[in-house]
Amino acid sequence: MLRWSHWSLRRTLLAVLVPGLLAVLGLDIVVNWRNTLAGANAAFDRSLLGAVKAMDANISTASGGLSVELPYRLLEFFELTANGQVFYRVASADNLVEIGNAGLPPPPQPLVDGQPQFHDGSYFGTPIRVGSYARELDRPLSQGSNARRVLIQVAETLESRQDFTRRLVLESVARDLLLLIAALGLVALAVEIALQPLQRLREEVAARRSDDLTPVDAGAVPADVRPLVEALNLHASRYRDAVQAQRRFVDDASHQLRTPLTTLATQVGFALREHDADKRQHALLAIKRQVDDAIRQTNQMLALARADAAALPMAPLDLQALAEGVTMHLWPLARSRGIDLGFEALPGAQTPAQGNEAQLAEALSNLLHNALVHTPPGGQVTVQAGVQDGQALLCVADNGPGMPAADRARVGERFLRVADPAAPQEARGSGLGLAIAHAIAQRHGGRLRLEESHPGQAAPGLRVGVQWPA
Repeated sequence: MLRWSHWSLRRTLLAVLVPGLLAVLGLDIVVNWRNTLAGANAAFDRSLLGAVKAMDANISTASGGLSVELPYRLLEFFELTANGQVFYRVASADNLVEIGNAGLPPPPQPLVDGQPQFHDGSYFGTPIRVGSYARELDRPLSQGSNARRVLIQVAETLESRQDFTRRLVLESVARDLLLLIAALGLVALAVEIALQPLQRLREEVAARRSDDLTPVDAGAVPADVRPLVEALNLHASRYRDAVQAQRRFVDDASHQLRTPLTTLATQVGFALREHDADKRQHALLAIKRQVDDAIRQTNQMLALARADAAALPMAPLDLQALAEGVTMHLWPLARSRGIDLGFEALPGAQTPAQGNEAQLAEALSNLLHNALVHTPPGGQVTVQAGVQDGQALLCVADNGPGMPAADRARVGERFLRVADPAAPQEARGSGLGLAIAHAIAQRHGGRLRLEESHPGQAAPGLRVGVQWPA
């Protein structure tokens, strides 16, 4: 089986076009041969008909018999033009009276008066072309026959016809071969010109650095190849985003984990050198807090990397069940901080929504954790979920100190920490929670909403949520 996919475009085009041109040339030669033969026969048959008419004009029945005054000069001229032998025959319809070369082959079809008939035949083994003609006599013959019709035949050998036809065919073939050579040259030139943009594209891509993922100019390639280049640009864009996400993760990890690990090494060294049990216990508790913070920060960076680059399969989900599950998971943290944590189903909470449940749960978990650690003890935090005006919403509202408008405008930035020196140590997080929620909202085609939950009050609080088309 021929595998076209393994061939180059140039080879494929030439393999299709060249045999096609050869087939067309063969068909053209056959058609030209038939047309040339028909044209040559028509021209020579008209010459035969002229000789028949000249002979017919010299037939006489005045004596009661059939007589012909032969036009010798005409026959000599006809023999010269025919370049061969010429035969003739004049006979009555009943063949009782016959003048000329007896034995000329009769016409294959019955003759109609006044209508000539031409056919090929053989005369004593010599191929000939015969022209036959019949007409009514002015009066019936009275000597040798009583027929009222006369038959006139003139024949010639085929040397001249064949030479003429062969010459015309050879000229036609030579012309077709020249046209074929010109056509093949044009095809090769057209293929080369058509493939030049692809060759330039190959050279341009091959000359790029390994880290150069800028889009290829789709306007410099033929329209048929443009969709392929655009698809490759899209693939390169996705790969570039994945590489950038990976690079950001490595940069973030190296930047954010270097200090905690250095601090841990210092604390471990201090604990090893400390002989006082109480101070050693205090150092170990500090190490545990540092390890817990590093674990949470690492998990957040991994979650952010997944939100940026991981596949995002969508499925119908129950917003209320998702929000209740996240709320129950963080209930121990709320109780340990003395915070009133509640859940509120917005109107339309039972309306189904499309989304990725795992990533949305991650986003809501980060928002809720931020609210719990930033809200002072004794405060209130409310988780809300529902569908409003075709928009799905998962949000968290608290009555804490809120966030300055300048910081709300920078939502989504990595490692954004609110400048509040009075905040407790546990409230000074890694600055990745909002960035994770922002990235997940964007992956769902939505946005991260931030607004004051109690505007105008001393503690305006913060209402932050993920909103996307349901």
